[in-house]
Formats: sequence, structure tokens, C-alpha cells
Amino acid sequence: MLPAAPLQLPRLVVNADDYGYFAAVTRGVLETLDAGSVTATGVLANGPALPRYAEALRDRPGVDVGVHLNLTLGEPLTAGLRGRLGASGGRFAGRAGLLAALATGRFPLAEVVAELRAQVERCLALGLAPRFLNGHEHVHMLPGILPRVGALAAEYGIPHVRFVTPEWRAGGLAPGSLARSAVLQVLALLQRGSRPRGGPTLLGAGVSGRLTRAALEARLAHLAPGRDYELMCHPGYRDPEEVRDPALLAFHGWDEERELLTGPGLRTLCLARGVRLVRFRDLEDGPGRSREDPIGRTP
Repeated sequence: MLPAAPLQLPRLVVNADDYGYFAAVTRGVLETLDAGSVTATGVLANGPALPRYAEALRDRPGVDVGVHLNLTLGEPLTAGLRGRLGASGGRFAGRAGLLAALATGRFPLAEVVAELRAQVERCLALGLAPRFLNGHEHVHMLPGILPRVGALAAEYGIPHVRFVTPEWRAGGLAPGSLARSAVLQVLALLQRGSRPRGGPTLLGAGVSGRLTRAALEARLAHLAPGRDYELMCHPGYRDPEEVRDPALLAFHGWDEERELLTGPGLRTLCLARGVRLVRFRDLEDGPGRSREDPIGRTP
């Protein structure tokens, strides 16, 4: 009898959202990148801190960079959308404002796509070549938008688009996550025809902004051999002088996530579970062909 083929280890991309959001958040992301535990980061192309910190990403070519597409925060890059936001001073009006603008037709999809294209182009102009696209507050999952994001990815040769699904059975859910998971379930069902093929399974939606060691352990305990995963995280520094929004300060555990991801916790758990810590570019080699060892050091 032939010996059984060895099981391929699960592979995990750890992806920090919100690079360029605030300087304090961006500094925290850079620390986790330098610690080797976070292997990718999504850039807010209209983020106020991005011009100051774009060079730091160019100086780290081993890190995978993507565009964290944004329709809810700050000022649009395109004059078209800025002109439609007069009531909010030319700035995005949050999730509720976005949903209202889309539902009433005040944000035509053609102008939304133009804004998303401008965000990709801004990253390219800064010397940042994106390997993935995802959405701030999952805006890319909204009806009508995901197929167009997929078309943008194909046009620019961007291999990966995040597909968000709820975490009903994962342990350590954050406050309010059940309602958020219900919304994500509806969006995933509506967008199932536009789901990218072969992408990694997303982890962390149920603890968005509040990733703890207990939640991390619960997620790593259920990874399947030979499967690819992406862990969404939000490390940073809490700085009330820079971040004045009480809702953001209450939602995010930036310091806790940064400490978890710069300490030995994640890498120790990956080693104990036989999980390969990789980048998006390594997933393009095909299953079991990663250039990384089980805790993410390049030979």
C-alpha cells in the first residue's frame, strides 16, 4: 500500500487594514510589519497620513500592499463625488450617508467607480503596487459595487479581492458583532455570483477592531489543512489628541491588537497549530508551494 500523501499546512495572510488612516494607526501597523507577524496592509488612498508614510511602505518591499477602498471616511479624491457632498462639506458622510446616497441615486455607480479607480491610481502614483483590494467598512460588498471592484482588479492586474462572510461559530465575538454578521450574511448571499474564485477565507470579521488572543486562538483552532486564510486586523496606537471621534475610540482596541501582533503570541500559535504565515504573493504559487516556513521567515 502506498503511503498517504502528507497533509498540506493551512496558510495564513495577516492583513492590517487602515494604513494611512491616522498617523497613530499607521505607526502601529508599521511596528507589526517589522515584527514579521503582519504580512500585508491595506492603504486608505485618501487617508490624511498616507503622504507622510507612503515611503515607509516603499522601503518594505517584502510587505504586500493593497488598496483599502473607501467611500465613508474623509474627502473623496474625485471632484464628481466631492460635488455631491455639499451637505457634509465635501466629505464622506459615513456608512449611513453612503447607503442613503446609493439608495437615492445621488451617488451614480459610474461616479463611485471613478472614485475607486482614483484611489487605485493614487496608490500607483505613490509607488505602491497593489496586490489586493478590499473595502473600508466592507463598502466593496454593497450591491452593485463588488462586480465593479472585480472588474477594476482585472483591469489593473490585481490578483485578490476580499470576499467578506460572517463568523457565526467563531469564539470571542466582539460587541455588536451578531448584528454585523447578519448584515454580512445578507451581503454575501446577494453577492455570491460575484465571489472571486480561489481567494483566501476571511477571518476576523466577527471581532473587527477587537482582536484578542482568545479570539485568535479560536480562529486558528479550526483552520483546515491545505486551505488559505486571511486574518483581518487593526493594530495601531490610541491617540485621543489625533483621533477625536468618540465612536472610533470606543470601537477600536488599537493598542491591544498592536501588542498581540508585535509580541510572540501570533507566531507561537501559528507554530503550535502548524500554520504557515505567508503573504498574498505566496498564495499565487499554488497550494503547498509557499516560499515561507511555518512561522513566516523567508529562507
